[in-house]
Amino acid sequence: MPPIKTLLFDCDNTLVLSEDIAFIGCSQLANECLRAHGIAKQYTGPEMMSAFVGLSFGKQLLALSELHGFTLEQPEIDAYVARELGVIIANLEQGAEPCEGSMEMLRALHDEAGLPVRGYDTAIVSSSAITRVQASIRKTGQDRFFPSGKVFSAASSLPSGPSSKPDPAIYLYACEQLGVQPQEALAIEDSRSGATAAKRAGIPLMGYVGPYYAEGGKELALKMDRMLREECGALAVMHHWSEFWECLKIVEAEPLPN
Repeated sequence: MPPIKTLLFDCDNTLVLSEDIAFIGCSQLANECLRAHGIAKQYTGPEMMSAFVGLSFGKQLLALSELHGFTLEQPEIDAYVARELGVIIANLEQGAEPCEGSMEMLRALHDEAGLPVRGYDTAIVSSSAITRVQASIRKTGQDRFFPSGKVFSAASSLPSGPSSKPDPAIYLYACEQLGVQPQEALAIEDSRSGATAAKRAGIPLMGYVGPYYAEGGKELALKMDRMLREECGALAVMHHWSEFWECLKIVEAEPLPN
C-alpha cells in the first residue's frame, strides 16, 4: 500500500474516555424529563449507553417516551437537546481522562512543542461537536498535539452542514483539508459507525477495542475485534495503545491491491 502520511484519530473512547461521561450527561437530562412527566424510573449513564448507544439525544428522548408511555412535543425535545451539549462539556471538563496508553503514544509521535517528529501528520476526525472534542482534549492535555486546524467534526466542520459517521463525508473533507489522499491516511477507530465511515472513504483502518474491556470484559472486546476486522476491513486491531507501533508495522506491510 502507499506510504502512510497522516494518522486520523477518532476521539471518543479512542483517544479520550468520554462516552461514559457523555451518557451520564444524557441520563441527567433524561431523568429530568421523566420526572417532569411523572415517570418514577431513573436511568444511570451506563443504562442509557446500553439502551440507546448510536442514537442522537433527541431520538433517545423519543425512545424513552414510547417506552414509558408519555408524549413529547418537538419544542420540548428541542429544549432538552439544546442543553445536552453544555451538560456534556461541563462533565468532560471535570472528568475526562485519556485512554490508557494514548498519551505515551502521542508524546512519541510529537516533540515538546507538539509538532510531528516521526514523519506522520496527525489529526482528529470525530462525529462529535467540535466544542465537545476540544473540551475532551483540553482536559486530557492532548490539545497541544491537535491545534484547531487538526480537529475535524462531522457535526461542526462540514461546509455542507452537519453529518455523522458512518457517512464518510468528514473523513473525505479532512483528507482534502490536510492535502492527503485517502489511501495515504490511516484511520484509528473503535466503533462500527466510525470504522464504516473510514472504509467508505477508502482510508485504511486500524481498530482499537481497549475501552470495551471495562464495558463488557474480554468477550465483548474480542467480539468488537472480529467486527472491526471482518465487517469493516481493519488491517490490525489494538487492545491497548502499547500495541500501536506493532499494529502500524502490520498496516504498512500490507501489499498494494491488485
